[in-house]
Amino acid sequence: MPRHLSGLLLLLWPLLLLLPPTPAAPGPLARPGLRRLGTRGPGGSPGRRPVSGQPGGARGAGVCRSRPLDLVFIIDSSRSVRPLEFTKVKTFVSQIIDTLDIGAADTRVAVVNYASTVKIEFHLQTHSDKQSLKQAVARITPLSTGTMSGLAIQTAMDEAFTVESGARGPTSNIPKVAIIVTDGRPQDQVNEVAARARASGIELYAVGVDRADMESLKMIASEPLDEHVFYVETYGVIEKLSSRFQETFCALDPCLLGTHQCQHVCVSDGEGKHHCECSQGYSLNADQKTCSAIDKCALNTHGCEHICVNDRTGSYHCECYEGYTLNQDRKTCSAQDQCAFGTHGCQHICVNDRDRSHHCECYEGYTLNADNKTCSVRSECAGGSHGCQHLCVDDGPAAYHCDCFPGYTLNEDRRTCAAIEEARRLVSTEDACGCEATLAFQERVSSYLQRLNAKLDDILGKLQADAYGQIHR
Repeated sequence: MPRHLSGLLLLLWPLLLLLPPTPAAPGPLARPGLRRLGTRGPGGSPGRRPVSGQPGGARGAGVCRSRPLDLVFIIDSSRSVRPLEFTKVKTFVSQIIDTLDIGAADTRVAVVNYASTVKIEFHLQTHSDKQSLKQAVARITPLSTGTMSGLAIQTAMDEAFTVESGARGPTSNIPKVAIIVTDGRPQDQVNEVAARARASGIELYAVGVDRADMESLKMIASEPLDEHVFYVETYGVIEKLSSRFQETFCALDPCLLGTHQCQHVCVSDGEGKHHCECSQGYSLNADQKTCSAIDKCALNTHGCEHICVNDRTGSYHCECYEGYTLNQDRKTCSAQDQCAFGTHGCQHICVNDRDRSHHCECYEGYTLNADNKTCSVRSECAGGSHGCQHLCVDDGPAAYHCDCFPGYTLNEDRRTCAAIEEARRLVSTEDACGCEATLAFQERVSSYLQRLNAKLDDILGKLQADAYGQIHR
């Protein structure tokens, strides 16, 4: 039932176009014939069909000329498309070519033929006149089984819409348009590849015939869908759609003819009038044509925690003060790990603090200098951690040894001391009597001890006298 209704609407369409448009209170974007065409962004857009009743609504001598396009037809030639039906598709393509101004400086046309495989029949730069184009279309033959629509769109995007194949660059403001014609359901994924094609600046029109899956057509086509998705009951009436594309590609106003001189965006106001607008982040200059970047940082709405930097594109980005890194939100900043980055300047050890700062420390045996970065050798003896019972002697950087007071000798632990008298008791009397050297040593030690005891008695006497004097004062 829906297919019959679609066929009926196609038959009634010419009569519907003759009806006067319904009056409305249009805003600036609802005025009849208003179109936008931007030099910034993905290659511009062919825009909307002119409203019937306005100049340019139908092609006429000297009234409407087609806009320059890079146009690629993607046609399904799987086994479900019978030979006579495939001929109808080629006639449909030729009729659209008839409505276009073909040439190197005007519209360029390429054809991608697909089934289970994909074949580029000819590129955008292959034919520069209408006659040779139509002859090349007439020579196209069907391929095989299968309906690899996604692969066909990907091939068109990667190989047909390239500068090497004849497509014009983004600065040329030449719209890139693809018309895909199919009668089946895609046997591969078309959603993602079609989205990538649209994002790259290709405007996609989807024409479904007979058994074509409407949901797949909607996934392929650009927005608005009611202007980019078409369906016909049979290949026998597909030729009627050529007039729809004729109207779509017809240009009358300066925006579509490319004579507007707007630096960014041209907006058609209808009746041959237009005005210029700027891309986001730019403002229109006094000449009402060129644009200047808005100082986003000066507006103070950037949200940068530390530093806002204006970009040439009219946008901005955030940066951080030295010693900080930009967080994932691209606005706030966190202190860098100075110790990990190696920018701390500490001679020995860098220690991160809780407040995201750092301080320097020194290895054992060293002390931090007044600059709080470099280190000097510490005296182990002065530090009091040496463990020597009597005397600590510094031997150089972080080194020392223990010594004893006179009359004592260093024990095996190299720290504690023992009186020589005790050592003397360890010497056997028999051994001493039998050894002259030992006797001589004993005599020297005994003499030394006597002198030492005498000194100690004198010191003790003085101390006692001083203490007695203190008591009796």
